[in-house]
Amino acid sequence: MNFPDRYAAIDIGSNGMRLLIAKVFEIEGVTSVQKLSLVRVPIRLGEDVFNNGYITEKKKEKFIKTIKVYKLLMDIYEVKDFRAVATSAMREATNGNEIAQLIKKETDIDISLIDGEMEADLIFSTIHTQNISKEDSYLFIDVGGGSTEITIFNKGKRVESKSFKIGTVRLLQDKVEESNWQELDKWLENVVNSDRDFKAIGTGGNINRYFKLSKNAHLQPVKFEVINDLYTDLSSLTKEERSEKYRLRYDRADVIVPAGKIYLTILEKCGIDEIIVPKIGLSDGIVYYLFKQYN
Repeated sequence: MNFPDRYAAIDIGSNGMRLLIAKVFEIEGVTSVQKLSLVRVPIRLGEDVFNNGYITEKKKEKFIKTIKVYKLLMDIYEVKDFRAVATSAMREATNGNEIAQLIKKETDIDISLIDGEMEADLIFSTIHTQNISKEDSYLFIDVGGGSTEITIFNKGKRVESKSFKIGTVRLLQDKVEESNWQELDKWLENVVNSDRDFKAIGTGGNINRYFKLSKNAHLQPVKFEVINDLYTDLSSLTKEERSEKYRLRYDRADVIVPAGKIYLTILEKCGIDEIIVPKIGLSDGIVYYLFKQYN
């Protein structure tokens, strides 16, 4: 019997760094990703980059140590292949390339700096591992620590994509300008004026948490009113109170509020009253991409 190969993905975001080790199955045309290990470390590179423009020595040391731990875990799981990618904070850091070269030297791990379009494509590629029709038109919303990527997909193909410098860590650091919101509002006018009937899909750790708090069944869309009620209550509490009442990790208890604001703003502007949360992310897209490369 041939056992499925193991693949790994390292996702270096503005808020946290994730390692996903998974097996990918394809049986009778149906593909699924089985997660063997998922590790997340809240390094928060965005705290440095969005304030200072670079990654400080303290966070650089944590960054390198985390990558070394991830490499050991991949060795233990005997992964066939892996890919490490970095998004907003790493792209904008003046010393981002320098740190990437240092990590390459010390661990032999290459870090690819990807843009919003590539990120959206990787995430959306795993849609058919879920029970979601590819025949509809979707507004695909991914909210991260440093940026929000919005992509229009029609019949499984990307039509248009845009990255906005509006993210949860940026909002916490008060680094989102009014012009950024205006840019988002103007771009969404195209969605509002379109003759397509869009369904919203949300990805990211925060919308996953809103979904979990909604107590909906898997792939049951979350209503706008449910997210809004949760957001209103979360906003009225301190970080400590949110963590205790909703059993949130401390590094989730602050970013979940600005994330709610971003999702609600987009849904309201577009007149969409619910959002599908398939609980897939960039890491899933990477391991699926690797699987397709070998199969």
